[in-house]
Amino acid sequence: MARNAEKAMTALARFRQAQLEEGKFKERRPYLASECNDLHKAEKWRRQIISEISKKVSQIQNAGLGEFKIRDLNDEINKLLREKGHWQYRIRELGGFDYKHYGPRMLDQEGREVPGNRGYKYFGAARDLPGVRDLFEKEPAPDLRKTRGELMKEVDAEYYGYRDEDDGVLLPLEMQYEKQAVLEAVQKWRTDWNNSGDKHQEEEEESIYRVQNDEPEEDERQPEEMDDEEGGVAFFAHVPVPSQKEVEEALVRRKKMELLQRYASETLQAQSQEARTLLGL
Repeated sequence: MARNAEKAMTALARFRQAQLEEGKFKERRPYLASECNDLHKAEKWRRQIISEISKKVSQIQNAGLGEFKIRDLNDEINKLLREKGHWQYRIRELGGFDYKHYGPRMLDQEGREVPGNRGYKYFGAARDLPGVRDLFEKEPAPDLRKTRGELMKEVDAEYYGYRDEDDGVLLPLEMQYEKQAVLEAVQKWRTDWNNSGDKHQEEEEESIYRVQNDEPEEDERQPEEMDDEEGGVAFFAHVPVPSQKEVEEALVRRKKMELLQRYASETLQAQSQEARTLLGL
């Protein structure tokens, strides 16, 4: 009993008792945010976590701490960030301000997040650790597809093949193949001509009055009709019939007369009529 009395009279015991009496004893932060039901205390624990994060972010900027110390500090900062998120969620449940959507995010922007690593961030000197720098190297951006306007800028005479003959290689080859094709065509024509004989003689002028009809029966044929070799029927005319060439010349003269009457003056028309009279046209 005497020993306990002595412990109670020590300076530390008296100081702790004085703090409890004055209500200044430092309360410990709950391990789980769900255990806190007071909005004012939840705001206090959030501010406390932010203060701890700021201190550790300042410490991790020193690259001389060593690789292991830097890794430990970076893990502690990420742990505090997750804990801050839990307290912000609890504050919103208790009816407080929604920091996740409307609050500042300055502390989150100080770190760099590795893509696909579920929010793990690297702060300060941790970004220069071996193996970490490779995680932040970005892959080269893929080539963007060119627009129609950019593609049209590359279209020139060479695109359409107008400069293919400039190298002096294509023209000799074309002449060689052209001569060969002409010789083959001439040889084929001569062979066909020799085989056909006199059957394929060409007429100087094809008759435009030949009518293609079905062959009539024997009793319906007229005495002046004759069968043609090509299956047509040739008619004997008892009056002079102009040839195709004469018809074309008559049409040309008629067209000239219409043009003269439309565009020529009276003097020019009179001269033209006089010339035709002299020529007997």
